[in-house]
Amino acid sequence: MSDHQQPAGTADAAAPSYLLGLVGQGIGASLTPAMQEREGAAAGLRLTYQLIDADVHGFGTDDLPAILRWAQAFGFAGLNVTHPFKQAVVPLLDDLSEDAADLGAVNTVVFRDGRMLGRNTDWSGYGRALRTALPEALGDRVVLVGAGGAGVAVGYALLDAGAEHVAIVESDPERADACAVRLAKRFGDERVGVAADLEAAVADAQGLVNATPVGMLGHPGMAVPEHVVTSRLWVSDVVYFPLETELIGLARERGCRVLPGGGMAVGQAVDAHEHFTGRTADADRMAAHFAELTAPTPQGA
Repeated sequence: MSDHQQPAGTADAAAPSYLLGLVGQGIGASLTPAMQEREGAAAGLRLTYQLIDADVHGFGTDDLPAILRWAQAFGFAGLNVTHPFKQAVVPLLDDLSEDAADLGAVNTVVFRDGRMLGRNTDWSGYGRALRTALPEALGDRVVLVGAGGAGVAVGYALLDAGAEHVAIVESDPERADACAVRLAKRFGDERVGVAADLEAAVADAQGLVNATPVGMLGHPGMAVPEHVVTSRLWVSDVVYFPLETELIGLARERGCRVLPGGGMAVGQAVDAHEHFTGRTADADRMAAHFAELTAPTPQGA
């Protein structure tokens, strides 16, 4: 190898550099830094990704303006934003994409030309995963369980992809109504509504999505009764710790097509990478890396 040749996927001193971070609470187990840094290295970029954990550093929502100013002053190219700051960050930004404004939430802040730009890749990440895994299901009727931040993003993605109708099932009536109103404002009253009867809604649908925390580590179980999961449905989950939730496992056993939560996790990271760097990320490569990161550890390893 000559002095002027670089190994594939290695950044040289002249390569573009990006300092990125994730702002959130209890984010020590996040896979985002590893995914972003690996993709940066593979693309020949000098990319560093840091965790800015509210639990570790002792800050709250009121400190967000100072966190943003600090990151901007220290040369960050952008920040991902997660719970509990996705809504609180919105009024602090100079510009919002139309989708972020529709959702009232931002998970990606780009620093550019002295301005702070708000973007949302939660919905686009889910949409990317849906189009890849279940392209034949884009026009289906879907039951969406959960109307929190993840639920609104998933509902937006489903409707944007062409879902005929999304029926929202949520234990909190006010949150259900707020989700339906937000989505209907963008996509029309006839395509989204609140369903009081889960079983009746599922009987009228082809897809079922869990957008609640039920099924994640520390919150075992399923957000729906087992008997509603039948082979005629496709089933999706936004939870990816663990990747194979009880719902996804049962759906596989019953012959359903499935979209596990890893698809959304990878999709949002792919889209965020492109916002931060202005370069097209390799979605297949990032998905393969995510699979490595989430693979079960062999016994005795």
